[in-house]
Amino acid sequence: MGAERRRARQSGLTLIELIVAFTILTVLTAMAVPLARYKVRRDKEIALDRALREIRTAIDKYKDASDAGQLPPPEMDTFGYPKTLKVMVEGVKMAGSVDKKIKFLRRIPKDPFTNSTEWGMRSMQDDPTATAWGGQNVFDVYSKTTEKARDGTPYSEW
Repeated sequence: MGAERRRARQSGLTLIELIVAFTILTVLTAMAVPLARYKVRRDKEIALDRALREIRTAIDKYKDASDAGQLPPPEMDTFGYPKTLKVMVEGVKMAGSVDKKIKFLRRIPKDPFTNSTEWGMRSMQDDPTATAWGGQNVFDVYSKTTEKARDGTPYSEW
């Protein structure tokens, strides 16, 4: 009879064991949440860097093609840069060709912070720190988010 009583008493967890297990789980969760937030933020930063690089490379290729005479003569005030980002997706007819187009982007990449394809743009005539687009051409792009990177620099300055 004494052995049965002892087994019955030992079959469950004590309150102290439950408190210790709950405390351990709480500490582990508290450590995991900031790491998960950091990873999400870092993934967005990597995606932003790739998207900016893709658009800027396309702008440079457009300018190179224009300077090489592969595109029709540029409109006034564009200086050989694209008029809009949409032009690089739709394509531009090659100089001296009836139906042949050059496309510089398959699609406009999404800004991971705004989750939109609307980018801030600067024309060649705009001030480098301007937040309003002059509309003459697309010389550069930037993110429209107001968030800042870990080092304190705004993502709009990347």
